[in-house]
Amino acid sequence: MKIAHIALWTNDIDAQAQFWADWFHGEAGELYVSKNRPGFMSRFVTLQEGATLELMSLPSLPDGPADKEHTGWAHIALNVGDKEAVEALATRAKEAGILLSGPRMTGDGFYEAVLKDPDGNLVEIVAG
Repeated sequence: MKIAHIALWTNDIDAQAQFWADWFHGEAGELYVSKNRPGFMSRFVTLQEGATLELMSLPSLPDGPADKEHTGWAHIALNVGDKEAVEALATRAKEAGILLSGPRMTGDGFYEAVLKDPDGNLVEIVAG
């Protein structure tokens, strides 16, 4: 069994699609506009190794909580290869102002850095 896709609510599908393309070479599919659910739109983004994200939006979608530590999914972690790849992406993320935590070895054995997407969601980049 494997995860088919992960869905992410966003107020700006285009900004999210561009983020995943720019940072992780994601390939965005066509925008889907629902005929059955007024205002609902989605777009799938496929990453190079086959993981897929569904970016979803509604006009009345409220912003997420300011405190990102709450019940629910906490972050997504992407294996970007090796320590050098983590460091290169972290440097780029720092220059772009989206780096939250620089490269480090975690207590659970990951070499990782943490950045944020356009909506402030946490994305861990790890060496694998």
